[in-house]
Amino acid sequence: MTAEPSVQAHALGTSLTVQVGGEMDWQTAPFLRERLLGEITADQRRVMLDLSAVSFCDSAGLNVLLWAWRRANQAGSVLVLACVPPKIHRMLDMTGVDTILRMYDTVGEAENALVAGGGA
Repeated sequence: MTAEPSVQAHALGTSLTVQVGGEMDWQTAPFLRERLLGEITADQRRVMLDLSAVSFCDSAGLNVLLWAWRRANQAGSVLVLACVPPKIHRMLDMTGVDTILRMYDTVGEAENALVAGGGA
């Protein structure tokens, strides 16, 4: 049974923090894409996805993360991940996605990286 997904966004100036929760899988991917599509705009120059409340992520969830990264790039924004759970962090490492999506241990580290240099 899939845990209900959640997306809570908080914008402050040109920065956007999005907390994603629940499971990121084939059942929840359409909902997550739709919600992120509405949140990631050209007005948001810095986007942080806080994954601390994500309980599971499969390849469909991974595709959502990559899709969000591409969407942010198309909007002229930088997207980073914060508080990535260990199992998801391992999947990102094993697939090489960690070379594309920048990950930070805490929200504070991600915010500092975005302000300092765009998350690179």
